[in-house]
Amino acid sequence: MRWALAKVSIAVTTMVALAFLVPLALTVQRTAHDRAFTDAERQAAELGPALAITTDQAALRRALASTRGGADGLVAVHVPAPEPARPPALVAVGRSRVGAAELAAVAGAGSSSVVAVPGGSVLLRPVAVADARIAVIEVFVPAAELGRGVARACLVLGGVAAALVLASVLVADRLGTRIVRSARGLAGAARELGSGDLTARAPTSDRAAPAELHEAAVAFNAMADRVRQLLAAERERAADLSHRLRTPLTVLRLNTAALGGGTGGLPGEGHGHGGDGVDGDAAAAEAARHAVAQLEHEVDYIIRAARALGDEQPAARRCDAAEVVRDRADFWSALAEDQGRRWSVSGVDRPAPVPVARAELATALDALLGNVFRHTAERVAFAVELRRTDHAVWVRVLDAGPGVPDPEAALRRGSGAGGVGSTGLGLDIARRVAESTGGDLTIGRSQLGGAEARLRLRTSPARPPEGHGRRVRHRRGSRPAESTAFLSGP
Repeated sequence: MRWALAKVSIAVTTMVALAFLVPLALTVQRTAHDRAFTDAERQAAELGPALAITTDQAALRRALASTRGGADGLVAVHVPAPEPARPPALVAVGRSRVGAAELAAVAGAGSSSVVAVPGGSVLLRPVAVADARIAVIEVFVPAAELGRGVARACLVLGGVAAALVLASVLVADRLGTRIVRSARGLAGAARELGSGDLTARAPTSDRAAPAELHEAAVAFNAMADRVRQLLAAERERAADLSHRLRTPLTVLRLNTAALGGGTGGLPGEGHGHGGDGVDGDAAAAEAARHAVAQLEHEVDYIIRAARALGDEQPAARRCDAAEVVRDRADFWSALAEDQGRRWSVSGVDRPAPVPVARAELATALDALLGNVFRHTAERVAFAVELRRTDHAVWVRVLDAGPGVPDPEAALRRGSGAGGVGSTGLGLDIARRVAESTGGDLTIGRSQLGGAEARLRLRTSPARPPEGHGRRVRHRRGSRPAESTAFLSGP
């Protein structure tokens, strides 16, 4: 913007300067021309008294020598020849540069005349002498005298114009700096607000900013405050709605506490193996208590997340994907063993940090694993696999069920295309978790014969390897060769 204002200033000032400089230059040139001929008139007037007294050539030569122009050979006098010359002739005293015809014309007209000659111009002035005869004074004006001082005056005028243009550019730059500074502050605040920082505000303390941009900054800050208030109200409303689940949860927890059994371990630790001495009813009671505790934990997380205003610390936005995959696989393993499903987990032997909150990644994995149990029959095998690359962490959930008829429709929020009883929200939750890192979620056919959900979590802003840069909603047929390297059977 500063350069644009500078260019406009240069163009406008240059046009204004030219509008004044061209007439001024012509005026200076005309003034120099008039000055030269005024000086010639003065020199001719100096010889008028001498001609009125005498026409003697010797006396006139002495008179010419006494003047500056005559001494320089610039002035000549043409006097009538002695009688009885016929026709009357003029005798030149001094150096003459015009012909007899020009002299006769001036003498006959009785008025001054200017005649162009090589090297300049000649002023011819008729003067009456004795016996009513006419003499002519000739004054030569060199071409240099006609333009004396014009070049210097033009240079001065050009310098003044250049100074005016430079001054206008400096003033425009200062104005542009004020405008650009205010505009950049407003744009920066808009970018921060767009990136999720609800505390971002445009600076309004700069009184040097243009009034329009100051009003825009004030309006932007008012809008940001209103957005923050609306979001806070929505989060409070969501938290209040979630809190309503606490009453039935409390009743359910008291009822499960009345069931038999102890306070055994987590599901997947001592369930489905038989021969461990634990009564079946006690195991079922323990599983119910654990499920209620897990549900209560999830409700607590929903309330805390709903009340959060996007001010999580950066550390809270990172977790170890391998640890989360192990934890969620252990959680679902109890139900898998109860239903006789074969399952496996691979690739979780090394840490895999990802820029996602632990609870969000756990929710996404629960949505993918829950779909396996919800939309496949009992005893259908499944697998969870994790792979690390330079720019991403890949989590795959595979099953040996019937697959997803329309993968693209299944990814549309609320479509319910995942099967009977599906709301379409589970896959959308997982997709949004992946997209929060710059990754994606794809649905396709697994090597187990059923569906495969591939969650790509970006760990680096660098461009991913060739083949991972394009987002693919669904894949049919053969899979890339890189994917087969980390498939482990159930």
